[in-house]
Parts: sequence; C-alpha cells; structure tokens
Amino acid sequence: MNRHDVLMVQQMSGYPSLTITLPTHRTRPDNQQDPIRVKNLVNQAQEQLLQEFSKRDLAPLLERLEKLTNAIEYNYALDGLVLFVNKDFDAKFYLPFSVPERIVVADNFLTRDLVFAMNRMRRYWVLLLSEQPTRLFEGFHDTLVEVTEGGFPMIHEGPGGAQALPGGYGKKVSAHRDERHRQFFRSVDEALKPFLADDPLPMCVVGVDRYLAFWDEVSAHKQFIRARLLGSYDHMTPHELGQTIWPQVQQALAEREERELGELAQWANQQRVISTLGEVWRSANLGRGKTLYVETDYHEPGRLDETGMLLLPADDPNAPGVMPDAVDEAIEMVIRKGGEVVCVDNGKLAQFGRIALVLRY
Repeated sequence: MNRHDVLMVQQMSGYPSLTITLPTHRTRPDNQQDPIRVKNLVNQAQEQLLQEFSKRDLAPLLERLEKLTNAIEYNYALDGLVLFVNKDFDAKFYLPFSVPERIVVADNFLTRDLVFAMNRMRRYWVLLLSEQPTRLFEGFHDTLVEVTEGGFPMIHEGPGGAQALPGGYGKKVSAHRDERHRQFFRSVDEALKPFLADDPLPMCVVGVDRYLAFWDEVSAHKQFIRARLLGSYDHMTPHELGQTIWPQVQQALAEREERELGELAQWANQQRVISTLGEVWRSANLGRGKTLYVETDYHEPGRLDETGMLLLPADDPNAPGVMPDAVDEAIEMVIRKGGEVVCVDNGKLAQFGRIALVLRY
C-alpha cells in the first residue's frame, strides 16, 4: 500500500466506514490461523454494527464485506492485512509490515497506522519494462507488491505488439515498430505520473537494452531512477524479482543516504538546521520545515500545551492528552506542509539528538 492508495482511501467517507486490521503470516503453519482470525474479526465487526443499525440498513456494506473477505488469498499474505468497507466502497491490502488487530467504525477509514509505518520503511518503485506486460511494483526492502490499478499492468496492444506491423512495398517496418514502442512507453510514463506525484520514491527500472533505451528517450521521470537491472525478468515471480533486485537497490539507497547526510552537514554549517524533537515540532508547525531527517527507530511520546507547543518528556504514552509517538506526528506534519522526510540508520543522527530539521528560511 503506497501513498497513492492512502490518498484514495482517505477521500472515501460516510458513516459507517469499517476498518479491520490484523497481523498475518507469510508461511505455514502460522498462516493457517489467519482465516480463522479474519472470520472472528468480521463477526465481531458485524455484531458491533448491528448494535447501531438494522440488518436491512447494513445490507450493502455486509454484502461488500462478505465478497471482500471471500477474495482474500491467504497464500499471498504478507505481514499484515487491512480491510476497508462502507456501503459504496471496499478494498483490501496485503501489507509488508505488521499492524495491530483492530476494528474501527467511523466517518472515515483508519489509515493512521499505515501512514506511520510507511514513513519509516525503505520504500521504492520497480518498473518492469516489457510488452507483455509492463508492470509496476511497490518495493519494501526485498518484498515487491504488484500495483494493479491506474492502468497497470500495461500491454502493448498496437502494431508491433499484440497487432501485426503493416507491410507492403516501401514500408520501413523497423522504423514503424520503433515508433510504436515509443508511443507505448510514453503511455507507460503517463500512467506512472500520478504514482510518483503522490509518492515520489526512488525507482528501479528493469528491462532489456532495447526497452531501457526507449524509456530513456521518452520518459519525463528519469530523475527518480536510482538503479537499473538489465535483462529479461518477465518470467520471475514478484518474490524472485524482489530477491534479485534488492541488493542493487540497497546499495543505491545507502549511497543516497550518505549524500543526504553530507547535505545535512552543509546545511548545519550554514546554521539552517535545528535539532531535538521539541524544536523540530515548533518549526514544523510553522511550516518552516524543508527536509526532516530522523533515525528509523526513533520514537518518543509527547504532549501539547494550550498554545500547541510540544512539551517533553511525557512519561506515560497512554495518559490522556499524550501522543504515543510525537516523532511520527512530526513526520506527518512536515509532509502535510510540503516538506520531505529522510529516514536514516540508527546512530547516524546522534549529534542532533536523533532528529534534525533543515529550515526553509
């Protein structure tokens, strides 16, 4: 599940909107209990809803919920599962990170746990260039999840692809084929645009020389590319492709992190960096955050006073008025106000108190 999906789900509203989340398992024997746990949570959700609504009023929602749960493919489960259902919308997502077991009925779907987990993960896009078909994947470490919306996967249906090329005297078949390939990869690039706009992650491009050359010629998104994998990998499963591509992506991400830490040091020399969570919160709240750097496992509870200033520490994360993780709240605040977030390995920001914010002004 990427930010493109999250934004789509967040636009859906209407009471009651049901969210069910739970941890799942990738392998036997643990995953044999997952269908039972889903069934129990669905039954609990139905009982909760029936305390407030009649069965007739709930019929559209319950029908969607039944179809959605029947469509769960437990053999493809990852580390978590989320179900979103109301009378007009339903969706399920297999998550490469664990989520708590939870049932929430509200005006909107619960996406908070997903957003916070996504903020901490090393995520990237993988674009597998091919005629039959070009596929887009979300990458989470060495796990790839295929995107099956927004036109993906895309098949080259025109001449030179699914259709035969025109023949006849004087026809330059190879030139015609090449132009059709350019048109196809332009359409791929156009379909990719909203995903990169909502979630501008590093990208790895996979394909044979010929397709990579066409892609370089027509793409408006080459600035996102951090790694390339040359060859034909159409036959691979997402798991196999993820295992193959992750070492190269990991190296590219490590190099990117070193560059970003070097840039942070330069900003610090120019006195454009503040540190400690309290100071970061205040500046981010004012919209001054350009780039937030945070260690991957840094978590801190916090609470606000009547002026909206962050007060630390908060000894009990479960106490009334206390945010269980003020670091995640600061991350979301920077993103909402148009800033960027860079997660780095633990220990890399020790001199800044594990968090640092580059200021716009």
